[in-house]
Amino acid sequence: MIYNFVVALSVIAVAMANIHDRAYYEEKFFNWVQEHGVEAQSGSHFVQMLQNFADNDDLIETHNASNQPFQLGHNKFSHMGRAEWKEYISKGLLRPAPEEGPAYIHQAPADVSTLASSIDWRTKGAVSGVKDQGQCGSCWAFSTVGALEGAYQIKHGKLNTYAEQHFVDCDNRSNGGKDMACNGGLMDNAFSWAKKNGGVCYESSYPYTSGTTKKAGTCKDSTCGKQADIAPASYTDVTKNSDSALMSALNKQPVSVAIEADQAAFQLYKSGVFTAACGTNLDHGVLAVGYGTDSSSKLDYYIVKNSWGSSWGDKGYIYLQRGVSQKEGQCGILSGPPSYPNLS
Repeated sequence: MIYNFVVALSVIAVAMANIHDRAYYEEKFFNWVQEHGVEAQSGSHFVQMLQNFADNDDLIETHNASNQPFQLGHNKFSHMGRAEWKEYISKGLLRPAPEEGPAYIHQAPADVSTLASSIDWRTKGAVSGVKDQGQCGSCWAFSTVGALEGAYQIKHGKLNTYAEQHFVDCDNRSNGGKDMACNGGLMDNAFSWAKKNGGVCYESSYPYTSGTTKKAGTCKDSTCGKQADIAPASYTDVTKNSDSALMSALNKQPVSVAIEADQAAFQLYKSGVFTAACGTNLDHGVLAVGYGTDSSSKLDYYIVKNSWGSSWGDKGYIYLQRGVSQKEGQCGILSGPPSYPNLS
């Protein structure tokens, strides 16, 4: 792999518009490539990756010097430009009408003072470790499984990890489902599928592989030992565009939410309360696991678990600003609508 780098470096010319000289970016990029094991498809692809890396490096440096409540940093996506990132994100979430409507609507409480001032289901043992969907648009499955895991732990006092691969392989249109494996899905439909399927298998008996294969595998529903006690009786949608409704739902359990994640600041998020303009065109399914207030910036936030591995963001999490003037919430988090499973 190194010989490809040497050949490519000999022809690279970072754009004059960048802040630093070519050697500065080349050294940082070479170290980044070694850390993340990214391989170029061709010499021209390598040149483009370096240019994207340099542009992202400039964005990180400029932003972090601007005294904002959140910081940016390099991660495994640092070689992607704007158009490439938007394309990468676009395959994760489908927006059709759910196959089966919600059994309940979680309304905003009459008195918000009855809600906890902060809640974090991680500290209550209801959130599994951060996972990585890899090169598959299966965010919907990870959000669904996270909500099921939390609901089960709260009900039974035991945190099990369930199989996203079970959803990717079996809850798709090839097998009578409504979702589309690595080409996107919807959490509400996945809850309905888990109900009709009579359960979901443990991750240990149905490990995730689509992150590297980039596609669904053969459905192993009859041989993976599916667990009937994780099958939801129904699911609940949370009243849209309401902070108090989502906060109330989070007092009950972790909640599946949809957001827009195709902006550069989201791509390179590292820490702090995310306040950047990020839109409401929902393209990514994640899991809200709590809310609170930042002690330094005094900004309110939602705690959101992502599925891009623990090296992205704040150990795999992002803190989205809560209580923004935009009715749909930061990055559209309130507009999905948010939803959660109801176990029997």
